[in-house]
Amino acid sequence: MEIVVFGAGSLGSLIGGLLAREHDVTLVAREAHVCAVRESGLRLEGAIDGGPSRIFPAATTDGTGPEADLVVVTVKSFDTRSAAETLATGSVDAILSLQNGMGNEATLAARLEVPVLAGTATYGAILQEPGVVECTGRGEVVLGARAGGPSPLADRIGEAFVAAGLEATVAKDMPRRLWEKLAVNAGINPVTALTGTENGAVLEEPATDLARTATRETARVARACDVSLSNREALAAMVDVAEATAANTSSMRQDVLAERYTEIDAINGYVVDRAGEAGLEAPTNRLLTSLIRTWERGRGLR
Repeated sequence: MEIVVFGAGSLGSLIGGLLAREHDVTLVAREAHVCAVRESGLRLEGAIDGGPSRIFPAATTDGTGPEADLVVVTVKSFDTRSAAETLATGSVDAILSLQNGMGNEATLAARLEVPVLAGTATYGAILQEPGVVECTGRGEVVLGARAGGPSPLADRIGEAFVAAGLEATVAKDMPRRLWEKLAVNAGINPVTALTGTENGAVLEEPATDLARTATRETARVARACDVSLSNREALAAMVDVAEATAANTSSMRQDVLAERYTEIDAINGYVVDRAGEAGLEAPTNRLLTSLIRTWERGRGLR
């Protein structure tokens, strides 16, 4: 299968590198990373099973005019519209979003005349330096039709991922899966970003109450959006992820450490917006959103 990974940072490079063991993969990434991959290949470190640790996918900084069976989109949520416009210049058979936050699939589908699948990925990844990505925790990729239900296309892509050694599951309930992931991120990401702590911090006082409240609010808003996600299920998912990735640095904390614009608008900010539309309040998500946005504004990022 010919696969393009559009936005090959930490997660995209890990997923792309693993896929390149079995498939023809092209990474679309920043210049320094592309140069390193072209010169010496992509080195995979950390919690990876078997296979070569140095992979030689194609790499480019120019994502225009892609020709592929599949494009895996891993750009930040605020870059989704620009990514869609670039991808529209090529010829691809399918798109799979493995992004944080909500609304990415709709943005892609509105601008591309190809099937857009939804997905989540719980692999932990850090781009240690150009050309080197570390897997900080094995997870799985879950994918399926963005509106839910069966999808022969998702089945084929899931098989391709498994053939490359990735843990992959095809799900018929992607709307619920996306909201569950949102609830997890809403509880973990801003709390760890604001406090400069690893993911495990949300399992203990005093952070746990804040993280749990943000997670419960998200589940409540999901139900108002006709998605069946109980508080208990959302909290269990958040705790499971925090325990499994206790020593990891969340993506939002990585952004704060690098003084980059974060994905707060597509995570806690999304919860606040949907709550308002449903006539609900989400005060904890609103507080976390306001604090991260204030940090961004103070750094001249917003």
